[in-house]
Amino acid sequence: MLCSVVIFFVLYAPQPLLAQFAQQYATTPAKTGLLMSVTMLPLAIAPLCYGLVLATYSKLKLLKVAMILLSLCCALIPLQQHFELFLLLRFIEGLILPAALTAMTSYIGQNWQGQCLRKNMTWYVGSTIIGGFFGRVLAANFATWWNWESFYWFNALLLLLFALRIQLPNNHHTAPPRISSPHEYLKPLKHMPLLRLYCAVFCMFFCFSALLNYLPFILSNEYNLTDPTLIGWVYSGYLIGALISMCAPYLTKLHKNNWQVLTIVFAIYCTVIGAMQLQDLSLFVVLFTLFCACMFIIHASAAPLANEISTAHASITNGAYVSFYYSGGALGSFLPGLIYQTRGLEMFLFSLLLVCLLGTYLTWLNYRVGKETQHG
Repeated sequence: MLCSVVIFFVLYAPQPLLAQFAQQYATTPAKTGLLMSVTMLPLAIAPLCYGLVLATYSKLKLLKVAMILLSLCCALIPLQQHFELFLLLRFIEGLILPAALTAMTSYIGQNWQGQCLRKNMTWYVGSTIIGGFFGRVLAANFATWWNWESFYWFNALLLLLFALRIQLPNNHHTAPPRISSPHEYLKPLKHMPLLRLYCAVFCMFFCFSALLNYLPFILSNEYNLTDPTLIGWVYSGYLIGALISMCAPYLTKLHKNNWQVLTIVFAIYCTVIGAMQLQDLSLFVVLFTLFCACMFIIHASAAPLANEISTAHASITNGAYVSFYYSGGALGSFLPGLIYQTRGLEMFLFSLLLVCLLGTYLTWLNYRVGKETQHG
């Protein structure tokens, strides 16, 4: 869990510093935004490839190597003098990050089952949320107190320390299974309920990424909210929603049908997006908190459910999950913005609602099809 937190520091640390980077390197805001884009893009493609590698190699060993390489990248970033080198290092981080994420989720999926799997996967999701939130906050505060380079040195040290603490299992005497062909490992992913769940996760993160990316524009353009302190207060709904989502494992105790629980939360997710059309700031803050809570509950429920219903190797199952998840995020951070620029907030929210309704329909189909898929 601690490894997960510091790994997500790497992903999100540049986000609050983009304006400072634009000024320091004399680049445009759009070009500076590539520091996030070039890192996110491999996250949508590479995890499935790493899943194939993890089917035969130690997950903890790959996690350890990935963290050491990320530590090296963090240490090199403050030393470079050119924006293009910064961009290259961020791209390299984007290639390494999927290895770490897939290794962590695969390790959890392989070592626990049932309620323990759900609990540990929920804790993992919580650690990614904490890493994303405090990665942004600490990077901004380090830049204010000292300089932005100091946070990268700090993060490099944390990554190295935690990597060295990972103890590899003493199972060198066991020969890893051979992959006869990638197709053999990927074939179980054709299981229709699993594919529907992956697509629902794509829809879920598409909506979340879109609203989070354009939230500052919405607050300033629609609600005339320009004070950074007040905008930061609105963002606190992200963390409150994350805390609410920790109840996800207990929802299955209230109702044993996992698909029905997931469908209901998706329906609430849709309702919240629709209600955001009512342009009242106080109501929007409440709805945004509930929006974050729904997203995190879906994520914390869907990740273990994918492991429960999949017959594929744990690394393949989780690699595909991460790929669908970040594919939704990559598209959601770009396409809805075009609608917002040209058609305004109403059509922006309507487009998100349509995508969210598709996710709801897919989980409802899984609820309707086959008793054997309903309980995991």
